[in-house]
Amino acid sequence: MMKVVFKPHSVHQQELFPLNLNDLVPFGHSARLIDQVVEKLDITAITALCKGGGASSYHPKMLLKILFYGYLNNIYSCRKLAKATTENIHFMWLAGGQKPDFRTINEFRGQKLKENIEKLFSQIVLMMVDLNLVSLEKQFIDGTKIEANAHKYSFVWKKSVEKNQERLQSKINTVLSDIGQVTESDNFLSDNQQVDKIDSKQLKAKIDAINQNNKTDLLNKQQKKSIKKLTDQQLPKLKEYEKHLEILGERNSYSKSDTDATFMRMKEDHMMNGQLKPAYNIQISTENQVITDYSTHQKSTDFTSLEPHLNGFKNQYGKQSKVVVADAGYGSEENYQILHSQNIESFIPYNMYRIEQTRKHKKNLFHPQNLFYNKEEDFFVCPMGQRMNKIFIKNSKTTTGFAQQQSVYQAINCNGCPMRGQCFKAQTNRRIEINNNLEAFKIKARANLESDFGKEIYSKRCIEPEPVFGNIKQNKGFKRFTMNKLPKINIDFGLIAITHNFSK
Repeated sequence: MMKVVFKPHSVHQQELFPLNLNDLVPFGHSARLIDQVVEKLDITAITALCKGGGASSYHPKMLLKILFYGYLNNIYSCRKLAKATTENIHFMWLAGGQKPDFRTINEFRGQKLKENIEKLFSQIVLMMVDLNLVSLEKQFIDGTKIEANAHKYSFVWKKSVEKNQERLQSKINTVLSDIGQVTESDNFLSDNQQVDKIDSKQLKAKIDAINQNNKTDLLNKQQKKSIKKLTDQQLPKLKEYEKHLEILGERNSYSKSDTDATFMRMKEDHMMNGQLKPAYNIQISTENQVITDYSTHQKSTDFTSLEPHLNGFKNQYGKQSKVVVADAGYGSEENYQILHSQNIESFIPYNMYRIEQTRKHKKNLFHPQNLFYNKEEDFFVCPMGQRMNKIFIKNSKTTTGFAQQQSVYQAINCNGCPMRGQCFKAQTNRRIEINNNLEAFKIKARANLESDFGKEIYSKRCIEPEPVFGNIKQNKGFKRFTMNKLPKINIDFGLIAITHNFSK
């Protein structure tokens, strides 16, 4: 049997020459890419936030390199990043042998990057433009919901708050009316209209007035108890409801753990019960699977986020893209109008576009779209030859305040029509409502989508933003934010977007 020979091994062996970390990082490694990119960044705005005096500070570029390399390798915890600078060769090389603690990294990420993460992001995208990786001429836009760093049972619902506030107001009004009759105080009890709804400041002023004017002597024992309950319980509760409504704003819900987060229905519903979770709506623009713009929103619907998202793109690069491609979730009259006003060629289907392509829809002679329309005299004709004249115009506004105008057309006489049962079920003559402005945008949208260029570019939508979200959620494991509040959420996803682009 031959003798087994082992290679010499000793962890205590002293090296003749000091170890050079640079020799341990291969050329072409992602750490070297991050080092080169960060060195080219303009961080004047970040250094302006650093205070002078005292001990010397860690260089912002060193901390950026740690954060970028950490997020690139799915390390999002500041404690783990700090630990990596003492254990991981690549982190040690990027940090230059320095060992910032987790508080330093966390403070830099949360404070110094708050106003600067988007500037860093746009600088890196412009570097990719110089390398001809993107052109900024096209935007493939899509959104996804990412869970907030908040407790899923910490919900506050707007309807519940308003309902409870109404009940409390009723109790307060009863007490005020009772005490006002006894004290006969004009200052304490005003007219019924003011009593119907009273805010916490007015209520406190009324309670103070009766206490200061020694009116309590006129009250019986039960009324004194009511005043005490009004002061100790109902006034604080009224303040609480007012605070809830102030935080809610136009939203329908928020989380107590993260008041900027809104409860949304998530795709990842493992219990299959439609449970809502605190989350943020993240919108991105991509080109060649490179993220060229991102924005965070508190509303779950995509169509309300398009305008601020487009404005963000223009603010970052000083110009707007020529083409926007998105799914039917963005196809509203308001969005078509916004895109048209900015001279952007859009390839966005509306909600009914796919249904209109079906054979069943095309054979439905009674659908308003399939009725004959006389544009010159502005009337429709039903399948039985009945003329439908415009009877009035209806004005309305969307939840975003966008003004819409619909023309209402009515048939002259539907009595005795043999096809009435197939046409409509109302007792009166048939009416249809047509939004002429929206119909014009629909015609343009159909023409764009059915053109050769439209078919080609829209077919790329499924291989543009959707794989990016797949990479972020599955490969990078980023399904929940690590920080809370909207400004820090913007930082968190900004770092994700930057490091996704590094991988490209």
